[in-house]
Amino acid sequence: MTIKYHIKDIKLSSKGRLRIEWARREMPVLKIVEERFMKQKPLKGFKIGACLHVTTETANLMIALKTGGAEVALCASNPLSTQDDVAASLVKDFGIPVFFN
Repeated sequence: MTIKYHIKDIKLSSKGRLRIEWARREMPVLKIVEERFMKQKPLKGFKIGACLHVTTETANLMIALKTGGAEVALCASNPLSTQDDVAASLVKDFGIPVFFN
């Protein structure tokens, strides 16, 4: 399946993944939720679209929602706050569609 997306540069994904992983270590409560979601899949069958700042924190939220079984997509709410490397990693490494101009 091909993921549709509109981001600045997919080649930035490796840097973005490192930053997402760093933020994950600083978000222990979300990690606990994600671990529960992994087992229970409470969001299976749901489609969630979000219009948020594309940051490492938002990335971890979107990953947790996807882990919970939801089909997710992210639209950047502000191109000035979009972390391009994070957007690239969400697309390439996590299969989450991201869109911004």
